Amino acid sequence: MRVTIRVRPGASRTAVGGRHGDALVVAVQARPVDGAATRAALDAVAEALGIRRREVTLLTGSTSKTKTVEVPDAAASRLADLMREAD
Repeated sequence: MRVTIRVRPGASRTAVGGRHGDALVVAVQARPVDGAATRAALDAVAEALGIRRREVTLLTGSTSKTKTVEVPDAAASRLADLMREAD
């Protein structure tokens, strides 16, 4: 399943949840230098969905705050819960 995420680098703590338009918000402490924020975001998504990091694949947006990732279809219900957290 493809998921759009919106990365907020330089946050005070790492957190996954809420919406930015149709995207899942992923706040990470890492700064956007040499891909550190992207790596941290992918790690955070995997942990929040309860899946292995290797099951989260970056498809687009390696240098953008808005990224598209692929996750297993089995994570759909947990993903829906995370998207509702800010509602």
